[in-house]
Amino acid sequence: MKKDIHPKDYRPVVIQDPSANFAFLTRSTAKTTETIKWEDGKEYPLFKVHISSASHPFYTGQEKLVDVEGRVDKFKARREAAKKSLEEKRKRVEAQKKKTITAKKKPTEKPASPTVAKDGK
Repeated sequence: MKKDIHPKDYRPVVIQDPSANFAFLTRSTAKTTETIKWEDGKEYPLFKVHISSASHPFYTGQEKLVDVEGRVDKFKARREAAKKSLEEKRKRVEAQKKKTITAKKKPTEKPASPTVAKDGK
């Protein structure tokens, strides 16, 4: 086996889902600054998650909207901004087309034709 390919910080970590009041102890390399005292009396690093098997609709059978940190609102705002931007671009293109069509319809002065002598010279 290759040497030194495994992570050095693989350690016991408590994964917690605060919305479902659910936690479990496992091993992980997850980076965290928080700690928690576990059932065995020892203190372990704490990693919080927003959705776990205790709160996920697939496992619970309950459908619920989990809006963490306003993600749905941010998405809706981006969508509205994109719609406005697209509409403004569409208006600019239409205005440009109208200018082009108007410019083509303007009568242009015909250049003066050279006079030709009647005797053909």
